[in-house]
Amino acid sequence: MKLIQIEPSNTHNIARSKALDSEQVSLFLYDNVLITFQEKKGDVWQPIRDRLQKDNVRIRKYGTDYLLYALLDAIVDHCFPVLEQYGDVLEELEQVTLNNPSEGVLHSIHSVKQQLVLLRRVVWPMREVVDQLYREEDGRITDATKPYLRDVYEHTIQIVEIIESYREMASGLTDLYMSAVSNRMNEIMKVLTIMASVFIPLTFIVGVYGMNFQYMPELTWRWAYPVIWCVFILLTIVMLLYFWHKGWIGKK
Repeated sequence: MKLIQIEPSNTHNIARSKALDSEQVSLFLYDNVLITFQEKKGDVWQPIRDRLQKDNVRIRKYGTDYLLYALLDAIVDHCFPVLEQYGDVLEELEQVTLNNPSEGVLHSIHSVKQQLVLLRRVVWPMREVVDQLYREEDGRITDATKPYLRDVYEHTIQIVEIIESYREMASGLTDLYMSAVSNRMNEIMKVLTIMASVFIPLTFIVGVYGMNFQYMPELTWRWAYPVIWCVFILLTIVMLLYFWHKGWIGKK
């Protein structure tokens, strides 16, 4: 089993994105002894230690199997605030993807997906361990403790389901990102196409009068230059009004 905690990370563009940190925790249950091993300092068991310091509490009246349940329950319950943080990150990524899709956002989405896969790899074996303890028949797990272990097992099932839903949400964010980038590209192409369409007739007129024919009466006319500019401006306005009427520009 592994102890799960969330630590800040500077590797993502999302300010509140998190990096998943895991720790190996081993528990050995004997008849009247429970031994635990951890890799790092700090854990989620301090409330249990505080309860052990008090008199007339259930955890001191029951045996070591109940203490094992309490430790497992603390680990499993710690997954819920972790998942809550991932839910907040996914909601933030959804807003950023809609408003400002960028390559950094895509990296953040992939990072969250990888961390959710790691979280599932942590929780899934824990589910199997709790189920085996619940079905244990050697007498070390008493009948009074088994209903509590069943509750822990149901929590692990719920956590796995939440992880799966978050993974689907992250996959949906990837599709949303691709759709947003495609829509932005379409908008850019539309603007470029409209600009090209506006300049095509202007380029045609300039090309006609740029030919070196000797007898072109407009070339010797005094008002030819301002008139041609008026034609350019009027033609541009007419085309823009036509595009607007068709809904190609200025309308959503």
